[in-house]
Amino acid sequence: MTKKYHILLAVLLMSVGLSAQNMTSSPFSRFAYGDLNENVPTGYRGMGGVGIGMRNNRAINPSQPASYTACDTLTFMFDVAASASWSRYRDAGGLKNKANGNLEYVTMQFPLYKRWIAMSVGLLPYSSVGYNISLSDSTAGGAYHYVTNYYGDGNISEVYGGLSFNICNWFALGFNVYYMWGDLSRIRSLTFVESGLNPTIQDEILSVSSVRLRYGAQFFHTWGAHSINVGAIFESKMKLNSELMLIETQSEDSIPIYKDGWQLPMVWGVGASYNWANRLTIGFDFERQHMASALYNGAEGRWSGLQDKNRYAFGVEYRHNPAGRKYVERMLWRAGVSVQDEYLAAVGAKRVSASIGIGFPLWTIGTVINTTIEYTHRGTPSGLEDNSLRFTIGASIAENWFFKRKL
Repeated sequence: MTKKYHILLAVLLMSVGLSAQNMTSSPFSRFAYGDLNENVPTGYRGMGGVGIGMRNNRAINPSQPASYTACDTLTFMFDVAASASWSRYRDAGGLKNKANGNLEYVTMQFPLYKRWIAMSVGLLPYSSVGYNISLSDSTAGGAYHYVTNYYGDGNISEVYGGLSFNICNWFALGFNVYYMWGDLSRIRSLTFVESGLNPTIQDEILSVSSVRLRYGAQFFHTWGAHSINVGAIFESKMKLNSELMLIETQSEDSIPIYKDGWQLPMVWGVGASYNWANRLTIGFDFERQHMASALYNGAEGRWSGLQDKNRYAFGVEYRHNPAGRKYVERMLWRAGVSVQDEYLAAVGAKRVSASIGIGFPLWTIGTVINTTIEYTHRGTPSGLEDNSLRFTIGASIAENWFFKRKL
């Protein structure tokens, strides 16, 4: 029992750390809601970020709420991940390098009623903003010289609770309820080189405190050593409870610009996966976010330069023998790719990622240490560009908490 309390205490402490940190340093996060997170577990990140069609009793998959009933009926699961990244990006200020380290997510999953009902709860990032851009220029004729600095910071976090129901032996439904909160701060300062001229600083802060819903469904069937899963997810367009404030540093006045002028976009996606003998898994996802038709700053997103976002992901996982005597035979080897549109129309180019991953199972307890290396390219060489390398490590722990020992 002591081990259980230690795990729950660790969850609370890591949750505080996750909600308080910045998770990006990309100049692309300067716009709209910043970098959006896909919220798939570390193991699936090594497969290109698939998740909608994935169903596994050793993975917590918050991207697909219908998948929770895949868990063992006596098992409590806990998953936590952290990452380190290195980015080389080009913006109007030139070429820069930046390193980051973050706690990625904390999730838990457990059965509620035999194999028919299961639940998952956790803390996830929704979006992150982090950039620092400086530009030097002068007025016409060169009378005055000034430096314009653009600085952004903050993130929107979300805590979720989800339920999954096995309607029958081949069909499951589920839903997640998310509570979102956080502040995104964007500062613009103008500083003159010449003495006697006061700098001007403006800080736009978008504060969010809102709720959203996601629904999921999965069809699954097994015959012999083969199994197939087909899944779908849906989120309706919803009001985003939020407020945008403009703070003038010189006057220290806070001016409300918009209140509740934003909507979360309609989201839908489909995915499928195939598994052979618990050795080979192949998965594919497609997801679409309708950003252009959701309100942003009081008008449809398309008027603020937003466009619909499509994401394609494909991945494979292989292990030679799940019950093999040699450790290397039980290791999980993963690879995947994903292609997605930036939801900012002005960026133009697509975001392309390639990933590889390895799962290290521990023999004595139901734990797998998952590692993933992901390379991502965004933008164009002639404009805004970001090349990043991210290493993620996660521990997926499964414990028999509900097993009643006989005296």
